[in-house]
Amino acid sequence: MARFPTGVTVVTTLLGREPAGLAANAVTSLSLEPPLMLACLDRGSRTLRAVESTGRFGINVLGSAGEPLARRFGRKLPMVEKWDGVQWRERDGVPHLEAAIVFVCCTMRDVLAGGDHVILTGEVEGISQRDGEPLVFADGGYLRID
Repeated sequence: MARFPTGVTVVTTLLGREPAGLAANAVTSLSLEPPLMLACLDRGSRTLRAVESTGRFGINVLGSAGEPLARRFGRKLPMVEKWDGVQWRERDGVPHLEAAIVFVCCTMRDVLAGGDHVILTGEVEGISQRDGEPLVFADGGYLRID
């Protein structure tokens, strides 16, 4: 499935006042009525534990210039290090990355077993977008659609 191109997102949440997040490409729209999203997170993820604690998460779709953020949030760094210098603001109770071309705020609905990952479904509470081309991941590398 490495040959299957996917969008690149950063799934975020706030635990207290501290942001948490990770890069994820197993993210998709699940339903239009009601509006639902789906995100798959590694069972060992600190961000998963934070999302389960807060019951809320954001999906930040990265634009074509977002490769440095994707690489940063794709590593198992201390959360403070991941977020150092990253421009974000709290929106609907979750971190919205300023670099995101689409932002979707969700309230957790379901947590389902999925092998070494957990499948989260979330009810869409808010969405915003701006102009920009998406960052794509395929064949182990990042691609830009320009």
